[in-house]
Amino acid sequence: MKKVLSLVMVFMVAFMWATPGFSGNAYMSGNLGLTWMDDVEFTSNWTDSTEGFDLGTDSGVALSGAVGYDFGDYRAELELGYQSNDVDTWADSDDGYVSDAEEASGEVSVISVMANGAYDIDLGGVELSPFVGAGFAFISFDDAPVCFSGSEYRSKSATTFAYQIGASLALPVADTILLEGRYRYLGTADFNFDRPEAEADFASHSALVGLRFSL
Repeated sequence: MKKVLSLVMVFMVAFMWATPGFSGNAYMSGNLGLTWMDDVEFTSNWTDSTEGFDLGTDSGVALSGAVGYDFGDYRAELELGYQSNDVDTWADSDDGYVSDAEEASGEVSVISVMANGAYDIDLGGVELSPFVGAGFAFISFDDAPVCFSGSEYRSKSATTFAYQIGASLALPVADTILLEGRYRYLGTADFNFDRPEAEADFASHSALVGLRFSL
């Protein structure tokens, strides 16, 4: 966790130091909304094993903040995001068979650091902006049933490559302020645990609203 936050600070400082050399308008933004996480499907790392388990979650809260530069038709930004979902089900799986889901508890949280690029399309007073991003995510399972073969580990975490794609609609509400609504799909590469020896990936869908301020 400390390593993630340290890298965030390094990226932010480097970005703010570099941007004065470019022609454009700096901005910052903040968004808050709901997120829906796909089931996290763990599989064993053992060569001849098909054992696994699935974690299901409730809808959760997502928030993000970004600093960036607007170059006219396109924007570049660095974004720090956070989302949290409560675990509600656990199911055992083996060779394609998934057992009946059992009630479970715990929390899955994700901190993401992304470099994003957006293309702004003027729709006559409303701005449509498809965007893509890449970076890394710190994924934490807190008091959640991460278990194999009768061995249970209630708290695990991992860091892995992350990517996102989405689109936003922005409407001016003042000279330097835009009201923004956005959809985002966030996914990761496989991440691994040593104990238990398992791997999984992460994916979520988020709907957010927020403000973008020109600086």
